[in-house]
Amino acid sequence: MAVCDVCGNDYRLSFEVHAAGAVHTFDSFECAIHLMAPVCEHCGCKVIGHGMEADGHFFCCASCARHAGLDSAAELSDHAGVDPS
Repeated sequence: MAVCDVCGNDYRLSFEVHAAGAVHTFDSFECAIHLMAPVCEHCGCKVIGHGMEADGHFFCCASCARHAGLDSAAELSDHAGVDPS
């Protein structure tokens, strides 16, 4: 068994995530998301879907990116590279 890095639960079905040269142990996807998911820079929610990145900033959706002041087609596109407007 291994101990979750977030909640400390010692769980027989824990799993490891290897990312950016570090290894983390979790007992649930909830704990993994809590520790590892980026946070939308406008509304503060955890980005667990595709989300979007613009100029090095993470957003959960195009609406939040627009509210943060990014609105040109060059700055703002969804994960598929398509203008979301």
